[in-house]
Amino acid sequence: QVQLAESGGGLVQAGGSLRLSCAASGGVFSSYTMGWFRQAPGKEREFVAAIPRSGGSTRYADSVKGRFTISRDNAKNTVYLQMSSLKPEDTAIYYCAATTYYILINDVDKYNYWGQGTQVTVSS
Repeated sequence: QVQLAESGGGLVQAGGSLRLSCAASGGVFSSYTMGWFRQAPGKEREFVAAIPRSGGSTRYADSVKGRFTISRDNAKNTVYLQMSSLKPEDTAIYYCAATTYYILINDVDKYNYWGQGTQVTVSS
């Protein structure tokens, strides 16, 4: 079992950047595929990015590809989401999630562990 805690959310103007962090405790961090999801008001939770256990290859939603970068530091038990060229439509609560699946997946119901979320607000 792993516990996740996001941080780094806040208010930023369109075109700006923000870096989210997710600290993990419990379990073996390097044994989990990690993902970022987001949920805007009135919308379903959607996939943003995922990274495998050892890093390297990544997967992104088309809406954020080229603007967001997911990375992880297993020595620090932390996964990051670097967000650039932010748009108002990126406004949402961002969640960190973990799964024991060894392949990159973007299905919400395949992720077993979730953080509490951190609010990202992008203003015009």
